[in-house]
Amino acid sequence: MCLGIPALVVGTPGGAEQEAWVEVGGARRRVSTALLEQEVLRAGDWVLVHVGFALAKLDEEEARATLRDLEELEVTYTDELTAMAASPFAGGTSGPAPTAAPAEARPGAGGPADAGRT
Repeated sequence: MCLGIPALVVGTPGGAEQEAWVEVGGARRRVSTALLEQEVLRAGDWVLVHVGFALAKLDEEEARATLRDLEELEVTYTDELTAMAASPFAGGTSGPAPTAAPAEARPGAGGPADAGRT
């Protein structure tokens, strides 16, 4: 899966260089704008960045909405990791450790799991 991140353009070198300085989450980096040949970028514009390339110019509303969605996903992901760590299946402390299914319940062992198999 690929993920593009909205980034705020904070500077462009001008001239023939096809790059811009962008800011994402307080970190600044240089990205290629070669894929945006038809766009004129200025400080204050928003772009969608993936692996060092600005893929598309975004309007501010779309960029901020996407950043909010990503922040919500981060909270959900963190909550899920916390819940998984506490589950008995992860060796947490909320219950007994899991055990393997009895042999007769496993396919190929000749038990009920094999009923009707040829």
